[in-house]
Amino acid sequence: MSDHLTAWDDRTESVAGNGVAKRAIPGAGASLVRVVVPAGISAPAHSHDHEQFVQVLAGSGVLETEQGRKPFSAGSVFHFPAGAWHAAEFETETVLIETNLEAQV
Repeated sequence: MSDHLTAWDDRTESVAGNGVAKRAIPGAGASLVRVVVPAGISAPAHSHDHEQFVQVLAGSGVLETEQGRKPFSAGSVFHFPAGAWHAAEFETETVLIETNLEAQV
């Protein structure tokens, strides 16, 4: 059984070699992930087998998709259907909340 109330700081943090830090809250059919990306990091083009929404809480950068390159900042929301490729350049330290929906089979 999962906690009905939790705090991001209570979740285990994983930090990748490039400094990107993640804390996750798994659920049945979806997960939330808090991501802190250091300034100057680039995420190469990639896609997921699941639908994803991303809220930008702080920071700025440039998002690239098949629709072109667009700047983002706090308050921006991304939506990626399953299989949609995307890439990003993070100009400042950026805090994101990902909502990852379970892949449809």
